[in-house]
Amino acid sequence: MVSHSSGHWRKSLYENADYDDNYTDPSFLKDLRTNLNVRFFTFEEAFKGVTRLNNQISCVTLFLLIFYLLYSEHVTPPNVLFTAGLATSMGYIFYRGRKLFDLQFLLEDSKTLLSVLVFGYLFAPLLHRLTNAISTDTIFSMTFFVLLLNLIFCDYGLSAAMVSKALSLNAAIFAAICLASRLSTAFHAFVLLVEAAVFFVLYPIFISLYWQWYFLVPIFGVCCGLLYSISFNGFLFYVLFTGFINIFCPYIFVIQQRYKHNIHGPWDEAIVEENVEGFIENNL
Repeated sequence: MVSHSSGHWRKSLYENADYDDNYTDPSFLKDLRTNLNVRFFTFEEAFKGVTRLNNQISCVTLFLLIFYLLYSEHVTPPNVLFTAGLATSMGYIFYRGRKLFDLQFLLEDSKTLLSVLVFGYLFAPLLHRLTNAISTDTIFSMTFFVLLLNLIFCDYGLSAAMVSKALSLNAAIFAAICLASRLSTAFHAFVLLVEAAVFFVLYPIFISLYWQWYFLVPIFGVCCGLLYSISFNGFLFYVLFTGFINIFCPYIFVIQQRYKHNIHGPWDEAIVEENVEGFIENNL
């Protein structure tokens, strides 16, 4: 309803004094737009995108498997340390590429590696006894929740407010310290901390630069092999869970895209677009 029709209605905040506040002009909806900037993904894109989540789940799974093998004395710490060193060396060669033979980079990286190993070895006895007063059940429960935090706040290559590399890394290191306190010797604890550094510090740096969806295959295969040798039920659950995330969830996501619908119009929040070049030209 219009209280007075003497003035012409305009889309302006400080005009139209003759009109009621809830007046809507027929031209108000002329700027209505639907599904602006909506992108529809194919199943292949969704499948490849979710492999980063599965890769992090596999990293956590393999780290826990290494802890179990050390905890049950199925493997010796030197063998685990040798395997981790070999894998890290191969990754480092691929990461540096042509800069591998640059003496400056080699010295800097060697000093960093030496510092981490020396301080980790010196503090391993302290960390090994840090949580002696806490029960094993409590340690395992805390480990589960902090590794869940690691998965939630990990950087999967998307720009999101909840992504926190620092929180994800700290959660993983805290879990490693908790589990290291349940191993038999300080050297076992040192090896597990080295593994935590490889999985949660070095490996994320590598995949952030060179990630491809098929990087999931080798770590998935290692997890399947170890789980099959330890527990068939655990192996079956891991395979089904991975398939659910990497196949079923992308399929449901692609199917549900047909229901995407959003509207844009004059009610949207105003966005100020600045023409920097024009501003500079007008003020010179």
